[in-house]
Amino acid sequence: MFVFLSFAALIVFVIFLAVIYYNRFIKLKNNIDNAWSDIDVQLKRRYDLIPNIVETVKGYAKHEKETLENVIKARNMAMNAAGVQEKAKNENILTGALKSIFALAEAYPDLKANQNFLSLQKTLTEIEDALQLSRRYYNAVVRDYNVLCESFPSVIIANQFGFKKRDFFEIDEKEKENVKVKF
Repeated sequence: MFVFLSFAALIVFVIFLAVIYYNRFIKLKNNIDNAWSDIDVQLKRRYDLIPNIVETVKGYAKHEKETLENVIKARNMAMNAAGVQEKAKNENILTGALKSIFALAEAYPDLKANQNFLSLQKTLTEIEDALQLSRRYYNAVVRDYNVLCESFPSVIIANQFGFKKRDFFEIDEKEKENVKVKF
């Protein structure tokens, strides 16, 4: 009788533990989806702002056509990217292209003093800050989720219910470098 009660208690404990871990996976999965949605919102704001920046710069830097075209091309690639890794790669390219536009402002004092350009630059800086926070939160939630996917005993629940590791939204090493503009 004691063995039966002990076995029953063990089974109840295992089921209880499985439910707790399953619910943690669901919570983290939903947090990851929510964090990715926050990144998408910031990226949408960024994509909407870029044509305004390009149009403002066009008026002052007419012979910088290639730089402006590269920004638009990078924006389109980033908008059409699928998946975290491709999105991160294309966002890094776009960030580099945007840095080159703001580096152009140094060569054009009239552009640098233009109130519309300064306002757009300030708005983009605010969006970049919000995007950085969103990326950081997303990566923190992905880290917690991935640890849960690989830790014992939660790895058993992960394998049983198909919870797979997620990709981080990583910054390319090139993005950390300063932009070099030659005239």
